[in-house]
Amino acid sequence: MSPDALFQIANPLALSGWVALAASPLRPQALTLYAGRIVPLALAVLYTALVLVGWSGAEGGFGSLPDVMRLFDDPTVALAGWVHYLGFDLFVGAWAVETARREGIRHLLVLPCLILIFLFGPAGFLAFLALRAAYLGKVAA
Repeated sequence: MSPDALFQIANPLALSGWVALAASPLRPQALTLYAGRIVPLALAVLYTALVLVGWSGAEGGFGSLPDVMRLFDDPTVALAGWVHYLGFDLFVGAWAVETARREGIRHLLVLPCLILIFLFGPAGFLAFLALRAAYLGKVAA
């Protein structure tokens, strides 16, 4: 299957996980299992397959920014990098939802963090940590 075709599968799969996280209060265990375990596992399998297929023929490496840029000139490796983002960001989003639920943080407060994690990964993670610190600080006071 071509990288373009796999891209067309990976994106909606990841998006379905984000929708499940947003809707997780409706069926917490099932939707969090889907978004936090099943979809990231599927993306991890796809990522691993892409790396196994595409890595050996790709030029570039991790020694410098130009090397990294050259590495991602290969469509299979670029897709592997994208799937890496999709899977890890979704996993972090699921962790945030599970952590918030366990610590009693209202889901509506977590939703903006999920949007940030979806769009900007680490910045959303940082926003969730700030929300968590603020919330737990209020609870402790």
